[in-house]
Amino acid sequence: MMRLRESVPAALRDTRGTTILEFAIIAPVMCMMMMGLGDLTYQVYAREILSGSIQKAARDAAIQGGAQMTAEIDDRVATTMSDIMTKPTASCATAPAAGTYCATRTSYAMFASAGPEPFDDTNGNNQRDATECYQDMNDNNSWDSVAGTGTSGQGGASDVTLYTIRVTYGRLFPLAGLLGWSSNATISAQTLLKNQPFASRTEPTVTTRCT
Repeated sequence: MMRLRESVPAALRDTRGTTILEFAIIAPVMCMMMMGLGDLTYQVYAREILSGSIQKAARDAAIQGGAQMTAEIDDRVATTMSDIMTKPTASCATAPAAGTYCATRTSYAMFASAGPEPFDDTNGNNQRDATECYQDMNDNNSWDSVAGTGTSGQGGASDVTLYTIRVTYGRLFPLAGLLGWSSNATISAQTLLKNQPFASRTEPTVTTRCT
């Protein structure tokens, strides 16, 4: 009985093995944090590369003959992305698979047509009231708070083109599956650029309406 009483305090003071026990508790949390940070960092880096490559691609498409080379130009963007991932292939499926990209172009007659229609904010409240005049960019007799009606494709000389590309890839780490997230991630970038005036065109007439 005396030996038992002496051994209990000694066992409580014995710290051998506590380090490995603490490590076993902390290690999973640390691993998850490192995987999450790695996945986020990679996503930011991939988005920056995509943004840079789409700028070059948009300029190439804006020159004369660029509208006939859009597939080739899009493939150049995919080739640039292949430096950090498997080269994505073209697909605009509703539920995009990993390793695919979708490129779209919408052309407008002018920059103002690609956003909310301009209006005279006479009372300075940053919103268009019923009595304030506006420029009816698409001539539909109503003020549009979103981008006006555009035409699918690169457009012609001096048109403004909204170029958007979306890339879907498989996540680097299995963290998403552990948290119930999708195993794929999607990044996108877009740019608005005016085509070069390589041909003459009739400038559109914009009507100002106040009702």
